Amino acid sequence: MSTAQIAFLKGHGTENDFVIIPDHDGLLELSPAAVARLCDRRAGIGADGVLRVVRSAAHPEARAMAGEAEWFMDYRNADGSIAEMCGNGVRVFARYLQQAGLTGAGDLAVATRAGVRRVHVAKDGPEGAGEITVDMGRALLPGGEVTVCVGGRHWPAVHVDMGNPHAVCFVDDLADAGSLLTAPAVAPAGAYPDGVNVEFVVDRGPRHVALRVHERGSGETRSCGTGACAVMVAAARRDGCDPAVTGLPVTYTVDVPGGRLVIGERPDGTVEMTGPAVIVAEGVLDAAWLTQPAATPAA
Repeated sequence: MSTAQIAFLKGHGTENDFVIIPDHDGLLELSPAAVARLCDRRAGIGADGVLRVVRSAAHPEARAMAGEAEWFMDYRNADGSIAEMCGNGVRVFARYLQQAGLTGAGDLAVATRAGVRRVHVAKDGPEGAGEITVDMGRALLPGGEVTVCVGGRHWPAVHVDMGNPHAVCFVDDLADAGSLLTAPAVAPAGAYPDGVNVEFVVDRGPRHVALRVHERGSGETRSCGTGACAVMVAAARRDGCDPAVTGLPVTYTVDVPGGRLVIGERPDGTVEMTGPAVIVAEGVLDAAWLTQPAATPAA
């Protein structure tokens, strides 16, 4: 990209925050180091991840989806690694498209590495204020015994795949998760060859749970959309609810440190997530700063 400045926006969904980089024609190459620099909360803009907005037809990973979805969400974790999907990110991505005039309220499709996601932007309230519902696809429960360990304590976990992998464990208190400064240990070692998001869950009431999460590549975050969906499915199965069996939809309220999400599962297995998405700022950054080597800590 030849320009000396790169436009960006900052947004969040239940305080899971993102740097948004509009790159409609796919001209910008974002290295893992550049993403990590953007997400650095002291030396950069600060975020849990980066959402690069690219036309599907302009991105090699999304061209096959261009007929279904005009826009591709190129999502990166805070450490620069690539992720398949981000539920809160899709809502923020859709909010950007709406506020940029690239789509209106109502239904749209967003291409992701986990496939096309259907999104509904509510028309109620001022523009940019309505909640956003995302069709998150079907949850997969591969089975197998998985154990999560923190500080010498162990819990059985449910392996749920929402386009990205999750280990969901139910605990007595969210403080049991510890500081979550480092990734919880998960066994067996080969259960998640590409890493895993780990959710710790407590009950708040009937079909109402709360969680804390460690996201691979980002650490503890204030919210995780795919994680909230994984938790809802795991809680429903624990509670004996399987819409595919009963023919009845089920809905849970899922509290995250940054707010509240409503997650439902339909009899066809589709999981839907509803929550807020907010754009809080926009500006420009120096392209030279973005590509320069990171400072080396003093010895």
